[in-house]
Amino acid sequence: MAIVKLLNARLSFPDLFTAVQFEGAGPFSYRAAFLQPEDQPVMLQQADKSWKKTTMGKVIEAVAAEAWKAKAGAILKTLEGNPQKCCWYDGNIKEYDGYEGNFVLSASRGQDKGRPLIVDNDKAPLTESDGKPYAGCYVNGTVEIWAQDNKFGKGIRATLRGVQFVKDGDAFSAGTPVSDDDFDEIEAPETEDDIA
Repeated sequence: MAIVKLLNARLSFPDLFTAVQFEGAGPFSYRAAFLQPEDQPVMLQQADKSWKKTTMGKVIEAVAAEAWKAKAGAILKTLEGNPQKCCWYDGNIKEYDGYEGNFVLSASRGQDKGRPLIVDNDKAPLTESDGKPYAGCYVNGTVEIWAQDNKFGKGIRATLRGVQFVKDGDAFSAGTPVSDDDFDEIEAPETEDDIA
């Protein structure tokens, strides 16, 4: 198990404030996908709670080695490139906004574990009505990377811990964030005749 912080990643498919079912079935979960270049550094939490720069590929290799020892390399080969088995995959296999040229870290958090921490760039708590974070903006994210090895099979998974809004970005196809700049100021009419 490893706690990882992604820095300045694009956010995709965020279900951060309300738990949803995947394609209308199964348990309710909070979800997010983080997009970044494959070699972009991530921060790995150390035992003393400090952070060390590394890559997601190295984190996944270490988590696999801890779980599967000498078989880790062979098991990882069977998981790589399959988003159903490994949370870190090449975005070029999906035809979604922002995925081309990036790797994707897909994370979820069961509703029973409570909502993930969602904060602004000043660490103030955010609510859904704040309109951020949204698909396409830039965020920092914290996740727990772990190896699954149970009756459902083997896999490398990411549990969503928290998301920090960093800055605006071009919203993905779900739409753009609302701004008061979208409207002009309108003076109130003085009489009923002015309304007609």
